[in-house]
Amino acid sequence: MQNVILHDIGFMDYEEVWQLQKDIFNKSIEEKIQGKKPLQHLLVCEHPHVYTFGKSANQTNLLLSEAELKNKKISVYDIERGGDITYHGPGQLVVYPIFDLEQLNIGVKKFVFNIEQSIINVLQNQGISCDRIDDRIGIWIDKGKSNERKIAAIGIKCSRHISMHGLALNVNTDLSLFNNIIPCGIVDKGVTSIKNELGREISMVDIKNEMIKEFSANFEINITSPNI
Repeated sequence: MQNVILHDIGFMDYEEVWQLQKDIFNKSIEEKIQGKKPLQHLLVCEHPHVYTFGKSANQTNLLLSEAELKNKKISVYDIERGGDITYHGPGQLVVYPIFDLEQLNIGVKKFVFNIEQSIINVLQNQGISCDRIDDRIGIWIDKGKSNERKIAAIGIKCSRHISMHGLALNVNTDLSLFNNIIPCGIVDKGVTSIKNELGREISMVDIKNEMIKEFSANFEINITSPNI
């Protein structure tokens, strides 16, 4: 069973965590080039308000001007993951697995499937029924119905079998921040959160611990606790 180092970062600016990801990712790539087996890492955190554009993003899906962004104190970054625009902010659990998929003996499709399954299991443990949708990445509630809505987003980058970026699960997220964008470029679907679905505030610590537990089970890994 592979050992994975847990970085329980807490509340941290997106750019700082992004740089940490890149440092670990680049070191892992270099170690693979040298024929070494890089360590596996799992970063867990929350961010201040930020919008991020993926590689295939349409810039017009951001509906705020630069002046409005500055007034609302919202940062914007163009990043390496796939997908369009998304939002990160307080009350949202963000998880970045920096895994060597080769050591885990899985491909990218199985990697994404395991992430999805981890989210689904966490939500089902809260009594929330949810599902995948074949032509849309992420996790959705009321699949196929007129009020179909997204509760978790997934966006990754993978090079030399090393992954970065990951998932964002809306727990107690202020959903009004999604009104300033067209999330993932999908114009006719809504977004939701665990709080919105259950009608009460949810413990972020409980959800974080559940997610770590589900990652451990679905990826068959041993997640070790100390920050390094």
